[in-house]
Amino acid sequence: MRKEYDFSTARKNPYAAQPKMQITIRLDEESINYFKAISEEVGMPYQSLINLYLRDCAATQRKLDLSWR
Repeated sequence: MRKEYDFSTARKNPYAAQPKMQITIRLDEESINYFKAISEEVGMPYQSLINLYLRDCAATQRKLDLSWR
């Protein structure tokens, strides 16, 4: 180990400001299988993929059509 380190070019961790909260959510098997299949294609955990999708929905103000016909 060095006695001193140069942190003049160091960057802050961009993920440190975005802590995640562990929750319990009920999803149907079809939805879980859908995200698991996509997660295998892109090589990331399906929970992270669901989180990215929900963040995109929130960022674009996407709303569901809940009108019953």
